Amino acid sequence: MEGPVSSSRGEAIGRVSSSHGEATAAVAIGCPSESAMAGKADVCQGCPGRELCSRQAGREDPDQAGINLRMNACRRKILVVSGKGGVGKSSVAANLAIALAKNGQKVGVCDLDICGPSIPKILQVEGQQVVSTQYGWTPLKSPHHGIKVMSIGSLLNSESSAVVWRGPRKSEMIKHFLKDTFWGRLDYLIFDTPPGTSDEHLTVVSALRTATSLTGALIVATPQLLALDTVRKELTFCRKMGVAVLGLVENLSGFVCPCCEETYPLFDSGGVERMAADFNTEFIGTVPIDPRLSACEEHGDSVLDGHPESAASVALTAVYERVRNVCGD
Repeated sequence: MEGPVSSSRGEAIGRVSSSHGEATAAVAIGCPSESAMAGKADVCQGCPGRELCSRQAGREDPDQAGINLRMNACRRKILVVSGKGGVGKSSVAANLAIALAKNGQKVGVCDLDICGPSIPKILQVEGQQVVSTQYGWTPLKSPHHGIKVMSIGSLLNSESSAVVWRGPRKSEMIKHFLKDTFWGRLDYLIFDTPPGTSDEHLTVVSALRTATSLTGALIVATPQLLALDTVRKELTFCRKMGVAVLGLVENLSGFVCPCCEETYPLFDSGGVERMAADFNTEFIGTVPIDPRLSACEEHGDSVLDGHPESAASVALTAVYERVRNVCGD
């Protein structure tokens, strides 16, 4: 792979910690890689990372102090997660960040989707170079109200470069984003995560556990029954990890006709709201499929600024207001 900006720590990949918090996190997904049992448990038999885990098990994570220093300067830290891919999670994360910044908040977006980053295009930072200074990596600055952005997509030599990494190396890169990026003081740091409940989620939750508290997770779903089945797993994962669920957003909830601007349902609606009620979780709102939103994101533009009267803008603004209310701001 055409690699990202090199670090002074070279190839020190896969460091793990034996802290109680990370052990609990590892148990939640059935992998003890972040606990004292790394490389020793029965489930480690046959794992290609067993030898590496065995060597690192029981050591204090040397990155944690640096992570705490950076993250303690960020007042609110929100994970945007989904059970499945293709539900518009990055779109919701980016537009939430734009709405926050538009209303005077200092905002950063950390793209944790190592294999399929889309934040650079949506926030129009493609082509910008990450600069390494004595203070750390300087995050890219989006033209949308100065949002700070860090993504693996901005560290690759080419758009066609594929990131072919195992979990430990992904975890190490995420720690770079947290520890080595000069985020400064932020009101909100939004984490756009990959779909599912994998290494990236375990790493960021474990890393933030000893910093000032993680505000919570915003779960994005679509109305289809198959998509809702995975949301249940995401809710269970968050609760096992001790992550507060801020609420559920139903994306792709209907299609906005470009001619008459009426919204027509494409799937059975109301499923996400019912699930929120079943799990005693906030229902944040719905966002329709709006051609203007899609067109804006394809060109790195902001639908909130360019088409404030559109159905998508009205819905996303309502999501922003509800999230701030849930956060107590």
